Amino acid sequence: MTRPAGILRPYRPEDRDALFDIYVRTGHEGGDSRHLYPDPDLLPNIFAAPYVALEPELAFVVEDGGRAVGYILGTADTASFVTRYRTEWLPGLTSRYPAPVQPQAPATPAEMMTGLMHDPERMVLPELDNYPAHLHIDLLTSNTAARAFYDRVGFHEIAVPDPGPVTCLGRGTAATPPR
Repeated sequence: MTRPAGILRPYRPEDRDALFDIYVRTGHEGGDSRHLYPDPDLLPNIFAAPYVALEPELAFVVEDGGRAVGYILGTADTASFVTRYRTEWLPGLTSRYPAPVQPQAPATPAEMMTGLMHDPERMVLPELDNYPAHLHIDLLTSNTAARAFYDRVGFHEIAVPDPGPVTCLGRGTAATPPR
């Protein structure tokens, strides 16, 4: 009998260190980001920790052999999440990560990410109006077929201006059919 590759379960506060580790180890195009960011907490504080703090009911980890090896984090309403991120999450980070001085262009990847941290409104785009929810999935286990999986279950690419290294995928629901 083959044992399952992992068990999906709700996030627990004691998963925090694993959550941060997973993000750091997958934060550079699916690979390790430690060589780019001197502060290993920067990326998780932007892209993972706010979800477990603001919407813990939508946070899950993949556990394999008793340790977290991946996660699924999300929000049902991106616009509301952005408002809460700005008012509840960001104030706790501004002393550690001050807002960049404008109009100076970012000189390092860390400066670029700090700029994103201070601009959560970037997540609210008219092109995504029909897709109010969003999620992040990161796994330590190799998964080269992930994009094929999303395509197979009905996701499609959504064109957004200046997406950077991110690909926006969407899938309609009964409440919000795709355009």
